[in-house]
Amino acid sequence: MPLPLTIGIVLFEGFELLDVFGPCEAYGSNHLDGTFKLLTVAAQAGAIASAQGPAAIADYSFNTAPHLDMLLVPGGIGTRREVGNPTLLAWLRARSTDATIVTSVCTGAALLARTGLLDGLRATTNKRAFAWVTSQGPAVNWIRQARWVEDGKFATSSGVSAGIDMALALISRLVSAEVASTVAIAMEYEWHRDPAGSLRENPRPRMTPQ
Repeated sequence: MPLPLTIGIVLFEGFELLDVFGPCEAYGSNHLDGTFKLLTVAAQAGAIASAQGPAAIADYSFNTAPHLDMLLVPGGIGTRREVGNPTLLAWLRARSTDATIVTSVCTGAALLARTGLLDGLRATTNKRAFAWVTSQGPAVNWIRQARWVEDGKFATSSGVSAGIDMALALISRLVSAEVASTVAIAMEYEWHRDPAGSLRENPRPRMTPQ
């Protein structure tokens, strides 16, 4: 696979910050010597508000984005709206067909599912939003107990920080396991290396009287 690989990170209002910047921290590590080129894409270039409030800048619009070797589709509360956005879904469908690797984090899998491209493939998503996401793609083989899942050129991860584990796994496959470990150490991140080892689904904490 020719290097560097251009990764297009999709932004929309209400995207989850760590879904984007966790994997970006890994892909953008100086230990990778420019293996990956990162850029951001949205319907329109400019500032895009995250679910947490701070905005990120989309470098390109859907119409001006260059060729993308990889896609990263984040989750976030905005996915509830974007699953009904025909412009975004059509762009994802076209660019996913053209890309070599397509990834999603958290509820970003709902957007990929709505394109139909995950039909018949294995995929996973955020466990707290599992019922909603899976309803967006009933023909997908959803794997509940997974940290991340790779099937063909698609890689989907569970919620939020699981996207970092998936990114490190892809670095391990595309570059080397040694480099991926070096990147994780440099990030001071405890890499969950087992794709099947999803975190337990703990119940929501109860507020107890003081």
